[in-house]
Amino acid sequence: MGSYTNKTVWITGASSGIGEALTYEFAKQGANLIISARRVDELERVQEQCPDPSKVQVLTLDLATADTFAAKTNEALAFFGQVDVMVHNAGISQRSLAKDTSVDVDRKLMEVNYLGTVALTKTLLPHFLGRKAGQFVVITSLVGIIGSPLRSGYSASKHALHGFFDSLRAELTKDNIGVTIICPGYIATNVSVNALTGDGSKQNSMDTKTAAGLQPDVAARQMVRAISNGKLEVYIGKGETWAVYLKRFFPTLFAKVLAKAKVT
Repeated sequence: MGSYTNKTVWITGASSGIGEALTYEFAKQGANLIISARRVDELERVQEQCPDPSKVQVLTLDLATADTFAAKTNEALAFFGQVDVMVHNAGISQRSLAKDTSVDVDRKLMEVNYLGTVALTKTLLPHFLGRKAGQFVVITSLVGIIGSPLRSGYSASKHALHGFFDSLRAELTKDNIGVTIICPGYIATNVSVNALTGDGSKQNSMDTKTAAGLQPDVAARQMVRAISNGKLEVYIGKGETWAVYLKRFFPTLFAKVLAKAKVT
């Protein structure tokens, strides 16, 4: 039996990348799974690749449609009777200079990455409070801590998630509800291919740094270990995680390094 046997994990953005890898890792641990994204065909593909597809339920979800969340949450709870871990993984990235980025793009990044995640959290929260148990897991990014060129709106949305979930953790500790913030660096997924450019169109190309990043299955194993251990915040990647500490202890040096860094 795995460590998540009889536990239910709901994962957003589960149709590809980190979310897909997390689905397989939690499935190995024996979890009941609810997997969400916009593309039902891709979710069904992921479902069929799990060791026991009968323990995986597909629930389409679009973070830009918060008015659907109450019904979607009721549907999620009906699958297995409860949710023990909510993994907020869905989101979109950005590759454009701030001066070239439409405010509409900034707005979309905040609407999906931040407000959509917050709205879904608040919809599920009464279930956790009623049970006096539960764990929110938020997949943010290293740029939710350090910022980066070409990612101003994306970085802002991830910084916002840190502020919200740090505050939420402090409020919910007495209720036995945990919050784990996971900050990936470069992970070899299609995140850069799907990233928005300044006019809102997709970049449609793979960043060199992303392609050379940590493999999703390796990242997922580290993430599930951190979630199981109830970590508050964890940084996952290769050498790029050093940037968090460089900024913390040597901010002036960090600013000079970042201004010259190749980030694509």
